[in-house]
Amino acid sequence: MIPKDINKITEEDLQNLINNSVLESKTIEYKRDLPGNSDSDKKEFLADISSFANASGGDIIYGIVEDTGLPTKLEGVEIENIDQEISRLDNIIRNGIEPRILGITFKTVNLSNSRIALVIRIPKSWIALHRVSFKGHDKFYSRSANGKYPMDVAELRIAFNLSETVTERIRRFREDRISKIFANETPIPFYDTAKIVLHLIPVISFNPAQGYEINKIASHPKKMRPIYCSGWDHRYNFDGFLTYSSTDEKGKSHSYVQLFKNGIIEAVEGLLLKPHYGELLIPSIAYERELIQSFSDYISILQELEVEPPIFVFLSLLGVNGYSMAVDESISVDGVHTIEKDVLLLPETVIESYNVDAKDILKPSFDSIWNACGFPRSLNYNEDGEWVDNRYM
Repeated sequence: MIPKDINKITEEDLQNLINNSVLESKTIEYKRDLPGNSDSDKKEFLADISSFANASGGDIIYGIVEDTGLPTKLEGVEIENIDQEISRLDNIIRNGIEPRILGITFKTVNLSNSRIALVIRIPKSWIALHRVSFKGHDKFYSRSANGKYPMDVAELRIAFNLSETVTERIRRFREDRISKIFANETPIPFYDTAKIVLHLIPVISFNPAQGYEINKIASHPKKMRPIYCSGWDHRYNFDGFLTYSSTDEKGKSHSYVQLFKNGIIEAVEGLLLKPHYGELLIPSIAYERELIQSFSDYISILQELEVEPPIFVFLSLLGVNGYSMAVDESISVDGVHTIEKDVLLLPETVIESYNVDAKDILKPSFDSIWNACGFPRSLNYNEDGEWVDNRYM
């Protein structure tokens, strides 16, 4: 794999592979031509893609001539319509591999000979084992230093066990953190109030050796604003780096963001759900607005750290038994419905790239919270699914 953000790869980087005689390996493969539309070409392409996902991830580079694995010439390929070609390849992958591989990225590089090189980056899949399902091919592939190969029964058994373990570890991590927060075992003394909790958990964070240069964020703490907070303090701690709302005379805070060394982000806020004149209300617009803004900030942090997707997104509400949704008086409500659980653990959303909109990613969780309060969906979204901030609650 080229050790660089795929979006920053240039012709010089590709030429350096040739100049430095970088052989094909477990994480890089060269192809002179793009795959055609024949069944055999599609099967070969799908086997290549799935083998990277089932092994360590890597790059396939189209437009480089190779001889027994050694790149010899950056020739490029002729593509009449780049967007159409990428769409064709993406559709082959989507329709020919099960389950779907998250986080595949395409990058075109314009060459000085007026041709194009195409780099396809396939991440290592931590959450599933992928098989080629095109026209009954039905095979699993992995990779070694010598290229792709069909996996045998013993390898399949080990790989399936590992993929299930990672997914369960992610969910257990979230549940463990929620238990600690609910018990007020937080990194900063916190008020015992109802809380909003947002977790961004990259799958790659559960690689035992994974770690990031969090100094890059710690040196600019303004980038890590706690939810619903205008001023905040910051410090390193055992888990990584922490920002938190300035403490009051009791030494307590109402909002914090914990950036773990392995790239996980945990944000907790306890002021938005504070009882309003004795009423237990969820501020229907304010909480969504704050979460949308904060989610965008935290995704930018992970992108700056070059954390590889996919990323699990979890939203949770703690201590909300008896809460109802505060809505404008003009909205017709058939009675007042209150939440009947103390803890709402909303289902996860998985994002596979950084090209996402916070409003779209958080909408299913928002809808579920409104459902718990007796509404069919979040009323802050219009009929087209767009978030519309036209009221204040």
